[in-house]
Amino acid sequence: MTATQGRVEIRGLSVGYGGEPVLELDELTIEAGEFLSVLGPSGCGKSTLLSVLAGFVTPTTGTVLIDGEDVTDVAPNRRETGLVFQSYALFPHMTVRRNLEYGLRTRRVAKAERDERVRDALRLVDLADFADRYPQQLSGGQQQRVAIARALVTRPRVLLLDEPLSNLDAKLRRQMRHELRELQREVGTTTVFVTHDQAEALALSDRVALLAHGDLEQLGTPEELYRTPRTRFAADFVGAANLLPVHDGDGGPTVLGRPVRLAGSGFAGATVALRPEHVRVVEADGDAAPATVLSVGFAGERYEYRLRTEDGTELLASPADGGRRFAEDEPVGLTWADDALLPLGAA
Repeated sequence: MTATQGRVEIRGLSVGYGGEPVLELDELTIEAGEFLSVLGPSGCGKSTLLSVLAGFVTPTTGTVLIDGEDVTDVAPNRRETGLVFQSYALFPHMTVRRNLEYGLRTRRVAKAERDERVRDALRLVDLADFADRYPQQLSGGQQQRVAIARALVTRPRVLLLDEPLSNLDAKLRRQMRHELRELQREVGTTTVFVTHDQAEALALSDRVALLAHGDLEQLGTPEELYRTPRTRFAADFVGAANLLPVHDGDGGPTVLGRPVRLAGSGFAGATVALRPEHVRVVEADGDAAPATVLSVGFAGERYEYRLRTEDGTELLASPADGGRRFAEDEPVGLTWADDALLPLGAA
């Protein structure tokens, strides 16, 4: 497999169940060798998109091309995609080796090549010594790696991952993120990773496709989605964000009653996003926006606050610089750098 294979093009796609569209994409291109995460809340169309790419769901309209070939109506077993399910779906009565061989046997791959491919796939996921074990004899992380190896052993042009980390505990999920990304870089297979976890999407991806209500809300690198969200939804879903109105003061725009400098003009009624890590909690003084601490939690290297300002606005703060711990019900001041304010478009 090389990075010259696996380019996916989606054009004019519409998918509906019972006449009601659940997914509509005018255009989406996934480059060969790219790791694309499809992110969004439940019901936004993520799993439907994966099912269309796998061939399990036929779109109402539109086309799906892989390396220029129209596969819209091609059966799942003939379109050269590999799918890893959320539940792994390993055959419990088969050893690891037999699980990996299954897809090769159905494709009538010769035994010598079959053995070589299985060895290579197990080496990739660091499970060469576990070939003769059964799935129930493996940990959750090992089962996940077997499921990935089983998908890769058929040498798919596109690897489809349906929330494969969701059944793992938090520590193992963080570990597996790194392993999965390193594995994808080594094999170079185009990968589409479906998740509702924004931390996974940001950590793993070359680009992220954020879906909302069956539409593509924003497409870009993890940095672009986090640092320059285009809408209120994107800002709030990809990382926590305080969504704050901009008012016109006597001397210019204000946020929470505090004068700010914003590029452009006409900010009356506009909204800005302010990430919690960019909010500084300080002693109450005249230059800071006054607020009261509602609750405080210790998060290791920083404190996390929920606060209420004088006008009733509630917001979150997790100052990156740490600082002293403010107590619940204590009056404080809030400051931020003006360049941390992210102007947003329509909701």
